[in-house]
Amino acid sequence: MPFINAKFSTPVSPEKETEIKTALGEAITLIGKPERYLMVEIQDNCRLYFGGENSEPIAFFDVSLLHSAPRASYEKLTKKLCDIAKDIMGVDGSNVYVKFEETENWGYDGFMF
Repeated sequence: MPFINAKFSTPVSPEKETEIKTALGEAITLIGKPERYLMVEIQDNCRLYFGGENSEPIAFFDVSLLHSAPRASYEKLTKKLCDIAKDIMGVDGSNVYVKFEETENWGYDGFMF
């Protein structure tokens, strides 16, 4: 039931897109969610500005999930997402934001979890 929208200010090649998708599938388990239900959106060439600037690569991860997870799990996932941005896209962690959104209502395949 998690959804990760990964936005990057730079282009994402098909090879890097596959790397990111695979890495996000592994990372989501850090908050106790299975990759089986993970949906991912990867957007590139986004007009992102950090501190009024966009001269360096920037990334934003928007993570939505059913219910919640412990804060320590969010911290681990935040670290992992920053590592993914750095290792795959060359985005320094100081130019990465991660937002978590929890919901009690999530539909799938015609029913509610």
